[in-house]
Amino acid sequence: MSAAPTSIPPKSPRGRRPLHVAVAGATGAVGEELLRLLDERDFPLASLRLLASARSAGTTLRFRGTEIPVEELTDASFRGTDVAFFSCGGDRSLRFAPAAVASGAVVVDNSSAYRMDPKVPLVVPEINGDAALAHEGILAVPNCTTIVFLMGVAPLHREARLVRAVCSSYQAASGAGRSALLEYEAQVRARAEGREPAAKALPRVLVGNVIPQVDVFLPDGSTKEEVKLDRETRKILGDDRVRVAATCVRVPVPRAHSVSCALEFERPMTPERAREVLASAPGVVLRDLPERASVDGKPAREYPTPLDVSGRLEVFVGRLRADPSREGGLMLWAVGDQLLKGAAWNAVQIAELLIERGRL
Repeated sequence: MSAAPTSIPPKSPRGRRPLHVAVAGATGAVGEELLRLLDERDFPLASLRLLASARSAGTTLRFRGTEIPVEELTDASFRGTDVAFFSCGGDRSLRFAPAAVASGAVVVDNSSAYRMDPKVPLVVPEINGDAALAHEGILAVPNCTTIVFLMGVAPLHREARLVRAVCSSYQAASGAGRSALLEYEAQVRARAEGREPAAKALPRVLVGNVIPQVDVFLPDGSTKEEVKLDRETRKILGDDRVRVAATCVRVPVPRAHSVSCALEFERPMTPERAREVLASAPGVVLRDLPERASVDGKPAREYPTPLDVSGRLEVFVGRLRADPSREGGLMLWAVGDQLLKGAAWNAVQIAELLIERGRL
């Protein structure tokens, strides 16, 4: 039998009904970021229940000065819960999200389990926030790479209608989970100590390398990650005509994904107009300043990198330029923290949107 959820006093009065919240996958990398954001955003909490696998049950996590026990995730975990954040993998979302909904909770799921379910809204609040209002108990957070890509591209789509995108992603080790990040760090140490690095969580050794495989291969030679980017883009934009050709690559970076894009629009999009559009796009930081003198006096341009963007909630966009292979085409570079905007922050934004609209 589940213990009572831990009561959480608000940090300050907010005038919003406090909610009973559960976090499934609380001990994972995204779960940790969720808890930090709930604290920093002063999310209106009446109580908080932390859920994870049986091996984590009995441990505690500290939140607002209180040690909260971690419980095993079960069907009975969601009694009295208003909103449940799921970051525990697709299989567990499929197994336990229906039980959460049956208990009266609204589920915000970070896995791939429900993303392409036609009854489940796939939501990036800055892009298609109204879609969240049509939920039937479950809302899905898109794939992290899709979010980084679309935060830079969706504002341009509204202006000129995207027809086709050819993308290459540069995805951080932590995008494959805590075990992959720890493995990468161990590989760095092994290489520094003159030992041969080993790979288990990742398909190949990552240190000093790049791996053109994210997720498993499909019969046509694509990976599931590449297919997600194509299919999720159409669902989020609500436009079945858009096509995305992607190559997704794991790179030796701890955190934050990058995407390089060549974009074809129905109407021409100049770099100058793209800068104007993106400069006012919510959740986007344009880092694409004109040439300036760098410290050594040589011409340079501003552009975002994973090191700059790690820990930031926004998606940064730069390297805007005309596509020399296609008239009216545009090329850009987008970088975002996949644990934040690509997962935890997007989930919290969805819940905050529902609160603001009176749906929670």
